[in-house]
Order: sequence, then C-alpha cells, then structure tokens
Amino acid sequence: MNNKHHIYLISDSTGETIDRIFMALKAQFENFVYEVHHFSFTRTENQILKILDELKVNDEAVILYTIVDNKLSKFLSNEAIKRKIPCFSVLGDLILKFSKLLNQKATNLPSGQHVLNEEYYERVEAIQFTMNHDDGNMIEDINKSDIILLGVSRTSKTPTSIYLANRGYKISNIPLVNENSLPEYLKKNYSSTCVIGLTTEPKRLIDLRKNRMSSIKENENIEYTNIEKITEEIENAKKTFRKYKWPVIDVTRKSVEETAASIIKIHEISKKNA
Repeated sequence: MNNKHHIYLISDSTGETIDRIFMALKAQFENFVYEVHHFSFTRTENQILKILDELKVNDEAVILYTIVDNKLSKFLSNEAIKRKIPCFSVLGDLILKFSKLLNQKATNLPSGQHVLNEEYYERVEAIQFTMNHDDGNMIEDINKSDIILLGVSRTSKTPTSIYLANRGYKISNIPLVNENSLPEYLKKNYSSTCVIGLTTEPKRLIDLRKNRMSSIKENENIEYTNIEKITEEIENAKKTFRKYKWPVIDVTRKSVEETAASIIKIHEISKKNA
C-alpha cells in the first residue's frame, strides 16, 4: 500500500506554471498516490508561515514552488528545512543560470508572463477570433486564419482550437460533412492556406458521439453512431484530405496538447515553404 503524498504547490502568481510542471512530473511515476494543495499569489512571509502551519507532522508532504523574489524564496526554503519538509524551487536555478547566460539581472517580478503587453492583446484577439470561427461559423473571412482545422464531428476540433488560440493562433474549425460542404475559399486556395485534417478511429468516434448524445440528453441519432456510417464518413474525409494534399493528424490516442504541438509544427513548416 503506497503512502499518500501531500503535494503543496506554492506560487507568487496564478499557479498555472507550477501546476503544469507538476502534471508533467507526476506522469513519470506509475505508483504515485497524492493529494494536491494549491496556494496562489503567495507574496509575504506571513502567507508562507500560514501555509506551513497547515502541514501535519505525519503528512508525507512535499513543497514545489515558483517564487521569483529571492528573499521570499529563501525564507520558504529555510522554513521548510526547519520543519524537515522536502522543498523544491522549479524556477530559481533556471532563472539564475539564464541571468548568467544573458549577462543581465532578472526582474524577479511575479506574474511577469501575464503583463499586458502587445503579445497579450494579440493572444486575446486570437481567442476572440477562434471563438467566432468555431464549428464553421463566419467562413466569409477564414482567409484571416492562421490555421484551419477540418474533421468530421467529434474529432477534437473545438478544444484543440481553443488551446491553440491561447497560444496566440487564430483558428477556424470547420465540420467536414463531405467535400461539397467545403467553403469555396478552401477549394480555390487549398495549397496556399494552412489547412489540417483531424481524424480518429471509428470505434473511438462512436464512444465520443454516444457520450455527446447522452450529455445533451437527446435521443440517439442512429446514423450519427452507426459504425458503418462512421467508417464511411471517416474514409470520405481522408479522401478529401488526400485530394487537396492537406496534412492529417490522427487524434485517437493524442491529448489536445499533443495534437496542438503537431499542428504548430506543421504550421511552422508551411510558413517556411510559403
């Protein structure tokens, strides 16, 4: 029986960075029983002491933190040592090494990645564009898209689009019913536009569609979840992708993040070849 570890994620900002780092870390261990405790916007010694006071002596506690203020970071580290709690800074050494590499002092400002600069507003614009161009909407200006995603229903087009939008890409996603459903713009500019097809295995698609029908409490559409119809639908989509020489990504066993990484790579290659 594995002991449960209590993981304390302490951040001086939103906690998004430390949360993602822990997600990547825990994925490397199969037998890891844990409970996560989040503490964001931790910027004073009193806040740190209150957090540490919550830790029980018999807890298998581990602290991971992202605190850019050197004084506060050292305070947390020293207090953890006093209590014999494993404590790890996930950015401190990296910031120090980059400071030496770049030969400049780090700003050490919390929430530095969330500053309201031009890049931030471009990302907001990308999110708004993507939301407006979800599920085949506003196809009259899809030429403004950085990337256009095509695929039959339930091939992760929307969640992938939203993830990419948060990375600053303007995305249009269009459900592919058949070749005739393609916007004329894509047929005429198929080689000069970054269009990517998403596909999946029929059995996986059946499960997704049945869950979808159940979640919205609608009667099951027989054709929508019929294995033969789905197989035909997917094969027709693949034929369309081949006809226009659009790259295809099989999302069956991919997370949204993995799919997005593949899309970004294709997009970068297409930009170089443009």
